[in-house]
Amino acid sequence: MMKKMSIPTSKTSLVLFLCQIISALDVPLDSKLLEELSQPPTITQQSPKDYIVDPRENIVIQCEAKGKPPPSFSWTRNGTHFDIDKDAQVTMKPNSGTLVINIMNGGKAEAYEGVYQCTARNERGAAISNNIVIRPSRSPLWTKEKLEPNHVREGDSLVLHCRPPVGLPPPIIFWMDNAFQRLPQSERVSQGLNGDLYFSNVQPEDTREDYICYARFNHTQTIQQKQPISVKVFSMDSLNDTIAANLSDTDIYGAKPVTERQPVLLTPTGSTSTKVELRGNVLLLECIAAGLPTPVIRWIKEGGELPANRTFFENFKKTLKIIDVSEADSGNYKCIARNTLGSVHHVISVTVKAAPYWITAPRNLVLSPGEDGTLICRANGNPKPSISWLANGVPIAIAPEDPSRKVDGDTIIFSHVQERSSAVYQCNASNEYGYLLANAFVNVLAEPPRILTPANKLYQVIADSPALLDCAYFGSPKPEIEWFKGVKGSILRGNEYVFHDNGTLEIPVAQKNSAGTYTCVARNELGKIQNEVQLEIKDPTMIIKQPEYKVIQRYGQVSFECIIKHDSTLLPTVTWLKDNDELPDDERFLVGKDNLTIMNVTDKDDGTYTCIVNTTLDSVSASAVLTVVAAPPTPAIIYARPNPPFDLELTGQLERSIELSWIPGDENNSPITNFVIEYEDALHEPGVWHYQTEVPGTQTTVQLKLSPYVNYSFRVIAVNKIGRSQPSEPSEQYLTKSASPDENPANVQGIGSEPDNLVITWEPLKGFQSNGPGLQYKVSWRQKDVDDEWTSVIVANVSKYIVSGTPTFVPYEIKVQALNDLGYAPEPSEVIGHSGEDLPMVAPGNVQVHVINSTLAKVHWDPVPLKTVRGHLQGYKVYYWKVQSLSRRSRRHVEKKILTFRGNKTFGMLPGLEPYSSYMLNVRVVNGKGEGPASPDKVFKTPEGVPGSPSFLKITNPTLDSLTLEWGSPTHPNGILTSYTLKFQPINNTHELGPLVEIRIPANESSLILKNLNYSTRYKFYFNAQTSVGSGSQITEEAVTIMDEAGILRPAVGAGKGYSEILFATSPVMHTVRPTFYKVQPLYPRIRNVTTAAAETYANISWEYEGPDHANFYVEYGVAGSKEDWKKEIVNGSRSFFVLKGLTPGTAYKVRVGAEGLSGFRSSEDVFETGPAMASRQVDIATQGWFIGLMCAVALLILILLIVCFIRRNKGGKYPVKEKEDAHADPEIQPMKEDDGTFGEYSDAEDHKPLKKGSRTPSDRTVKKEDSDDSLVDYGEGVNGQFNEDGSFIGQYSGKKEKEPAEGNESSEAPSPVNAMNSFV
Repeated sequence: MMKKMSIPTSKTSLVLFLCQIISALDVPLDSKLLEELSQPPTITQQSPKDYIVDPRENIVIQCEAKGKPPPSFSWTRNGTHFDIDKDAQVTMKPNSGTLVINIMNGGKAEAYEGVYQCTARNERGAAISNNIVIRPSRSPLWTKEKLEPNHVREGDSLVLHCRPPVGLPPPIIFWMDNAFQRLPQSERVSQGLNGDLYFSNVQPEDTREDYICYARFNHTQTIQQKQPISVKVFSMDSLNDTIAANLSDTDIYGAKPVTERQPVLLTPTGSTSTKVELRGNVLLLECIAAGLPTPVIRWIKEGGELPANRTFFENFKKTLKIIDVSEADSGNYKCIARNTLGSVHHVISVTVKAAPYWITAPRNLVLSPGEDGTLICRANGNPKPSISWLANGVPIAIAPEDPSRKVDGDTIIFSHVQERSSAVYQCNASNEYGYLLANAFVNVLAEPPRILTPANKLYQVIADSPALLDCAYFGSPKPEIEWFKGVKGSILRGNEYVFHDNGTLEIPVAQKNSAGTYTCVARNELGKIQNEVQLEIKDPTMIIKQPEYKVIQRYGQVSFECIIKHDSTLLPTVTWLKDNDELPDDERFLVGKDNLTIMNVTDKDDGTYTCIVNTTLDSVSASAVLTVVAAPPTPAIIYARPNPPFDLELTGQLERSIELSWIPGDENNSPITNFVIEYEDALHEPGVWHYQTEVPGTQTTVQLKLSPYVNYSFRVIAVNKIGRSQPSEPSEQYLTKSASPDENPANVQGIGSEPDNLVITWEPLKGFQSNGPGLQYKVSWRQKDVDDEWTSVIVANVSKYIVSGTPTFVPYEIKVQALNDLGYAPEPSEVIGHSGEDLPMVAPGNVQVHVINSTLAKVHWDPVPLKTVRGHLQGYKVYYWKVQSLSRRSRRHVEKKILTFRGNKTFGMLPGLEPYSSYMLNVRVVNGKGEGPASPDKVFKTPEGVPGSPSFLKITNPTLDSLTLEWGSPTHPNGILTSYTLKFQPINNTHELGPLVEIRIPANESSLILKNLNYSTRYKFYFNAQTSVGSGSQITEEAVTIMDEAGILRPAVGAGKGYSEILFATSPVMHTVRPTFYKVQPLYPRIRNVTTAAAETYANISWEYEGPDHANFYVEYGVAGSKEDWKKEIVNGSRSFFVLKGLTPGTAYKVRVGAEGLSGFRSSEDVFETGPAMASRQVDIATQGWFIGLMCAVALLILILLIVCFIRRNKGGKYPVKEKEDAHADPEIQPMKEDDGTFGEYSDAEDHKPLKKGSRTPSDRTVKKEDSDDSLVDYGEGVNGQFNEDGSFIGQYSGKKEKEPAEGNESSEAPSPVNAMNSFV
């Protein structure tokens, strides 16, 4: 029982504080309400206290505030009024207090150094910002000094001093060489915290002349360099003659070799030192030692342990780092340097001081006229901070007097306030290490009641479930809330209702008769208002026919039923699961309206099937097991589930245990493996059976543990390999005595739903866990790391409690303890929760963009201080969008793209950018509440890239010796076009390519006429665009010049003229014209000359193709004379050969070739026969006389042909290289005979190179060969063999692939003997 205590007068402030908690108003976060209520100013955003600015950029000093009416702003500088109207360089943003000092247009940052403070004022008070100290960053140059070379003996220690210039903020130090490579560091060589480079012992490899110390000043993005330092390491074995000449004999012969040395500390010096660090900072302690061998450093804390999870070792354990230090980290830290010869140590005495930090920051106070309240300002620090108060920015001692106000140290007590008492109060807590300033307003409001819940809001709940009807309200004084049912009903009272402080009416168990209209009435001394809401009670969803246990033989059919009953106004959905997962994606599973059917059952279908029924308000489920068994032998032995046990008996009744025995039923040819015992609690959950335990099948008695305050009944289920029996008949009932709870609620959590509350939730105990009547919960909480007492409430029939008026996102210790009429459960464990999050306060700063290439950029930003995140840091979002294309200079609206980088990352990559474009981006920090403000938009540009292919290339107006070309510029120029490149070469009727000609065309041209071409000749063109970065992808096209009107060929060029002169008498002439376009007659695709070379089990299929590029081929084949469907094989790429494998020896096959995408376009059929199966003893053909003779004849013919060719070439004679039939030409345009035309004649008058040819190049830039060039290689019968299209001996001139349009069509392969053979077959 609680003791009564009298309260002395000296405790008046505590009493008033408690009154304030009870009576102070909470203003709901209703936007419409907030717009209407008067409110003193509140500072929402301000620059940091120590604000270092870039002297090259404008200075922006932030000051944002809210209030009703909107506040006005003023500034002080160095304690006096700052008249911004008299300084042309200073402006204030509209509707804001933010100052912008224009430095980029003539202002000097040094002239604006000082201490600034912002005041936001309206008719209800004035709020002030922190003192913002403005200092421009500085990056001074290195003082010039003469550095002498360092001559060091091997094994000695060495310190290279950096001594960087003093900057603001201090620079980051690093050592590099002349090649801008970081100098390697190790346990022997490392950089100290002061920037010096320490050598524990020098080695010969340390000799170099470019030890350079760099100082990077991040704020101004500048790097300063110290003059290089030279180090020369000498050893006795490497003394040169110059040094030896300067030494006496005694010096030389008296010098000792490198000797090992005990450790000696290079830094810090002496045996002890001191260090002072502030609470919350990072403590860095350093020990660097000299010695040989190199000493190893170890750290300990005297009289204690190094703090776990906050201790880190850096710089090869020479630096001890402790993060987030507190007063408990004060003490003596010892570093020990040890090698094989001994050790040395140093003790650093660490003292942790603390700048002021909040224990209880003052909170805004909303009061009604005549009410009382308090403002409390409690802070701690080392030394203890002093507390001072201001009213509307003026020290409270000289502020206008307010009779309702009394200052008592860190507390201001208000009594019987009036509307004129509204003001903004500032609490300043300061010591020698810093200060804290907090604004808190007192807003005295007189407002009639308002109900914020929408009128006639409809609530729908399932019968026998809780119903919560909202009545959100506001008024000053705080209104009283009453509920009525119906228009003229009486006020609701009684145990069947729960009335919450926020106005919500809870009906714990809603019945059908609970439906209807409910009226909420809010009244205070200024008025009365009411609101009606509607409650509908729906019938619960039920499964009236549940799926049942099934045993099915393999390959049979089984069906599960799931018939439901539901409220007619709710739309149910039925879902089936197998083993708590989705049904297999198998057509054997058929889901009907009320059932699931499984066809052709297999062993893998064995499992548990669950029917789940969902509506918008409730969900029910039922499960059944399917057991798949093998088909029984004949005669069949019947296996079945066992019969249920019977004759259940209870004996040995005690408070917490009882003995249950039974008699097993028939096992039905399958031994019982175990018994499952279930219980029913007729007191709390009648009709619901729960699992209790299970025992082996040989056991028929079990000792059961019981819980208090449960009316038990038991039943037993027998289990064998087939399944479970039906449950036994229930045992007699046994009621256990009541007791206090044995356990506390589980899953206790504390998560704020709003910035100023803490929602405590838990899993309520089940009925039998209550152990007795009157189950309740004691909910306790207190702010973590604050010396506060626990606050507790006792609630019943709920699993949630909301603590209002909490600071934003602070940790709380929480515990929930169960109790009933007989007592409390054991003391619960504490959990840590957090009050509600709020949107982050500041945007990431120092956003920088590094453009990596034309499509990729890297963005950096500085992380925001964790205190300003006001929630769990989830990451950063980068918003970026394209502003315009620099090549077109056209703006268009493009949707912003967002990239999210999880965690505390400070950089990210932006992929998929468009070349030569202007982009903008900003960065925002994200917490659980949402996004913070955006950083200022950052503009960056991507460089040029290579252009896309020209949009089109048309070739028209063919004449005897000219073609007209017209093209479109690339759709994606990706930069400024500098020119176009046109390459072209002739093609003869055997697909061989002539010499390549290249023309460079200005970027402003869009057409040209090529003259001096050969008549009746097909040409292939390659066309691409260029920017300053390089060439883009090319497009290709083909066209044919026409014959003369008489159909008579021009006479051949006389001897002594080269091949190039036949194409062009002079260089081709370009004419920019606007020609009339005539469509070149299309090429009609066809596949011809399908040939096969068959072996026992495979066949090499080849063909010739004429038609458009980009054709994808396929081969169809089947047994000749069979009516079976054709088998189809896809050809990889656009090759003109394919190997059919897996054929049957001695079988006739039919084959044909087709092209994908061309409907009905196939070759004629060809028939071939595979070779017969060879006997195990085969005759080697290479030993046969006829084969040897044939090969000799072939070799002789090849030799004669080569001799004739070389003789003709050496004499300057001409011979045809190509046949006149052009496989690509339209027969109507080029009606030439196969033996008539030549592609040109070659002479050695001007060209002494061997004849070089190539086959026609398809669009994918891979040479097409009409016969397989890999089948013989695949089967070991040739090396790089080539089957040519026309049987001519051109193997030594043809290449395997055309990677680029051939310059002169040079070959990349040696002559193939297989080709030579092929020309005579």
